Amino acid sequence: MLLAAAAKVSSTPFHVPNLDYHALAPEIIVGATLILVLVADLFISDDNKWVLSNVSGWGLLAALIAVIELGARSHHASMVGGAYVVDDFALVFKGLFLVVGYIVLLMSTRYVEEGDYYEGEFYFLLLCSLLGMVVMGSARDLISIFVALETLSLPAYMLAGWRKRDLKSNEAAIKYYLLGVLASAVMLYGMSLVFGFANSTLLTDIGTATKGSITHAPLVTLGIFFITVGFAFKVSAVPFHFWAPDTYEGAPTPVTAFLSVASKAGGFVALLELIYVAFIGRSDVWGPMFWALAALTMTVGNLIALRQTNIVRMLAYSSIAQAGYILVPFAVAGSNDKALHSAFTAAVVYLLIYAAMNLGAFAIVIAVARKTRSGEIASYGGLYEYAPGLTVLMTVFLFSLAGIPPLAGAWAKIFIFRAVLDSGTASAVALGVVAAVNAVIALFYYANVARQMWMDPVPDEDRTPIRVPASLQAALGLAAIVVTVIGIYPQFFAHLGDVASLVR
Repeated sequence: MLLAAAAKVSSTPFHVPNLDYHALAPEIIVGATLILVLVADLFISDDNKWVLSNVSGWGLLAALIAVIELGARSHHASMVGGAYVVDDFALVFKGLFLVVGYIVLLMSTRYVEEGDYYEGEFYFLLLCSLLGMVVMGSARDLISIFVALETLSLPAYMLAGWRKRDLKSNEAAIKYYLLGVLASAVMLYGMSLVFGFANSTLLTDIGTATKGSITHAPLVTLGIFFITVGFAFKVSAVPFHFWAPDTYEGAPTPVTAFLSVASKAGGFVALLELIYVAFIGRSDVWGPMFWALAALTMTVGNLIALRQTNIVRMLAYSSIAQAGYILVPFAVAGSNDKALHSAFTAAVVYLLIYAAMNLGAFAIVIAVARKTRSGEIASYGGLYEYAPGLTVLMTVFLFSLAGIPPLAGAWAKIFIFRAVLDSGTASAVALGVVAAVNAVIALFYYANVARQMWMDPVPDEDRTPIRVPASLQAALGLAAIVVTVIGIYPQFFAHLGDVASLVR
């Protein structure tokens, strides 16, 4: 049916789309940067490949400046018949993706250089995936959402298997690719059903056509179900999370950080656009689905994380559980208008804070692994004795993930509970109780890592200080600033959540 949509478009008179190149500046800059990296890689000698990381970094900073300039001028645009929109929502998430990409680049620089991982291709694929995420922020029809999703996903499949001679890395890429393709197929089938009913791929047109109850237009109900299932794979929601633990463990650690934050955020951005624009009138369909997904994802992720002995696998299941918390606002958004607004703000704020917390934790994992060459939690024993700074930062990130005040993670959960209370229904309160219980469960495995760092002896008696590269120090500093400053002054992210609202 989507092919029929394409055929319908091709049969209409051709008109050159009215593009606002100023509004498209971030996309243009990222696209130009990735082309420059690709071409430069052909001519730069192996000894000078480090230049490519600088080119990539400056390109992302230039794109971020363009986003800030558009936001400062309130420069908005609607292009291609409303299929591509640059508004406050798009600018907030474009900024998030570019900042996350820059931090991942800082985490990757020395890691890639020391690993002989074909630097040019690595940075090129990272920029390609980021371009898809930037486009996702502005996508407002089914086709542009799907194209953006595949643009961010296909390079990620290759990045997951970047350690070509590592069997675990190969396994990670294969699992991620096969299940990712399955998810895309399921989602595309759901989109075709919705298009068949609405006769349009524009989200606004779909929102007008699909209003009604669950018994109205069963085809739409089925389409929403398949689309939600497809994105549940993308955000690693239980029971569609099978790929995440093995992929996170097998991929290079910077790539794991990228997948757990930026790639997952891309899926949630698409869900926000679909739920709040296309399916806003069908909360009786997606509300119960998100309730079940949120409860299962939080509970299963946290319970399995309790049993992990590998820090990356623990953070993988933690990331699954965090996705469950982000799904809570989706589950309660359809109760009333007040809950609709507060749930949107809660989801946006949680995504922004979660990015800093998780990136910081993975940056510590990279730094510690430079000395221990191990991902086992036991290798963190006595870390305070030879790396007190890293120990303090890791404790901050872990307790922020657990939601301990006065760190930013506490505010992320407070916004979620506010959305639950604004909903006021029995099912919302029950989900809030599930979230509260899971927050307590999560504290056990986060605190266990902190206990080993502060109280356990050094396992091998090697107290040689850890040398952290300047780029990794910068990544840690940026993440730590967000986690601590937003914990003290949460109004900034709350304002971003309100400004970015799709609810009009």
